[in-house]
Amino acid sequence: MGISAESFLSARRQATIAELMRFIEIPSVSTDPAHAQDVHQAAEFVAKRLIDAGIVDARVHPTAGHPVVTGSWRHAPGKPTILIYGHYDVQPPDPVAAWTSPPFVPVVRADRLFGRGASDDKGPMMIPIKVTEALLATEGALPVNVVFLFEGEEEVGSAHLGEFIEAQAALLAADFVLSADGAQWRADLPSVITGSRGLCALEIRLDTTGKDLHSGRHGGAIANPIQALVQLLASLHHADGSVAVAGFYDHVAEVAHGERALIAAIPFDESAYLQSVGASAADGETGYSLIERNWIRPTLEFNGIYGGYAGPGKKTVIPSHAGAKITCRLVPDQNPHTIANAIADHFRVRRTAAVRLTIDVEKGVAWPYAISPTHPGLVLAETILAEVTGKTPARVRMGATVPIGALFKRLLGINTVFFSFATADEDYHAPNEFFRLTSLDAGLTAWTRYFRALAGRSIQAV
Repeated sequence: MGISAESFLSARRQATIAELMRFIEIPSVSTDPAHAQDVHQAAEFVAKRLIDAGIVDARVHPTAGHPVVTGSWRHAPGKPTILIYGHYDVQPPDPVAAWTSPPFVPVVRADRLFGRGASDDKGPMMIPIKVTEALLATEGALPVNVVFLFEGEEEVGSAHLGEFIEAQAALLAADFVLSADGAQWRADLPSVITGSRGLCALEIRLDTTGKDLHSGRHGGAIANPIQALVQLLASLHHADGSVAVAGFYDHVAEVAHGERALIAAIPFDESAYLQSVGASAADGETGYSLIERNWIRPTLEFNGIYGGYAGPGKKTVIPSHAGAKITCRLVPDQNPHTIANAIADHFRVRRTAAVRLTIDVEKGVAWPYAISPTHPGLVLAETILAEVTGKTPARVRMGATVPIGALFKRLLGINTVFFSFATADEDYHAPNEFFRLTSLDAGLTAWTRYFRALAGRSIQAV
C-alpha cells in the first residue's frame, strides 16, 4: 500500500519550510516601484511551485500592474470546483531597524518563522500548493477540481484584479472561492470569517506659500498650513467618536440582534488585548463594544500626517504645506466611492481662502463583503477546523480588508470562504512578522481533509 498524502507531507515538512523561506527571501513589495522586478520574480517562483506540484498549465499573466499567476486541475467530473486564492506580494518592511532579524532573511525562532510575508500571505498560500502536490503524488488525482489564482497586488488594493477576473471569467469558473488569505482570530480559538470591511483612501494637502517662511517675520500674517490641517482633520469626528461627514452612515446595513449577541458571547479579554498592543485604554465610537467597533462598524482613520520641521531641536518656520493620508474601513452596504467623495466635499466646504486645497482620492477601492452563515463551504470549514483543533470555531467578521470577497461575488457570482491559517497576532504589516509552524502543520492537515470532504458534496449544494 502506498504512502498517504498526510505521511508525504509529514516526511517533507523540513523541505516545505525551506521552500517557504526561499519564498520569503524575495522582497515582493508591491507598493514600491523599486521592487517591481522582485514582485515578478515572486510570481515566477509561485508558477514554478505549481508546476512542480503537478499543475502543468500554471502560468504568469501580465497585467497593467503586477502579474497574476493561475493554474488548474479539472479532472474530477461531477465533483465541485474550487477557486483557490492567495497573494504573493507583501507590505514594506519599514521600520527595518525595529526588526530583530532582517525582514527578508527568514529565521526560525521558538517554532515561529520570522520574515516579511511569512504570515501574510506566503505561508498560508503555500499550504494548498503543497497539499495539491501531496495528493497528486500519492493518489494520482485530486478529490475535487481546483483553479489557482495568486495575485501580486493585494497589498495595494488589488487594483487590476477586477479587470483580470472579467477577462478570464471562463478560466476562473468555479463553484466558490477558498481563500488562503485572511486570518484566524486567535491562536487559541479557531474561527471562520463571515464578513470583511471595505476600504477607500485619500490624501489631503494644504499649500499656503511657495516656500517656508520665518515664523517671526511672517507669523500672524500668513496662514499656517499645519494649523489649518489639524482643524480640518478634527472636524471629521464628533466627540462620541462617530464620523461627522454628512452621509457617512446613510447606507450602513444594520446588524441583526442575534449576530450582536453571538459577538458578545465570544470569549474576549479586553485588558489582555490592550496590553498586547501597548494601549492604556480602548477608544472609539460610543454605544458599541470594542469588537463591534472593529468588526461591524465603519471607521475613518488618519494614517499619516506631514508638514514642517521634524528633525532634532527646533526650526522656527511657517511651513509652506502640510498634508495627511486617510483611510476608511467600510461595512455593508457602504459604497467606497461615495464615502471618499463625501469626505472630499467635507474638506472643500470647510477650507479657508488662505489655503490651497488638493485632494487625491485613490482610485483603487475595496467593497465590504459578507457571506451567508449557512453557505455549505463555510459550514464545511467549520467542521474541518473543529476536527483539526478539537475546538468549536467562532464566527467572526474581519476588521481588515480583503478585496477579493466582493470582487468574486460581483464579477463571477460566487462566494468566498476564508480558510487561512495565519493568526491575527502574527504582526503582519508590522516589524517582526512571523508564522507559527504549528499553524503550517494544522493548515496542511485541514486543507487535505477539506479537499476530501468536499468531494462528497454535490456541486448544487455549494
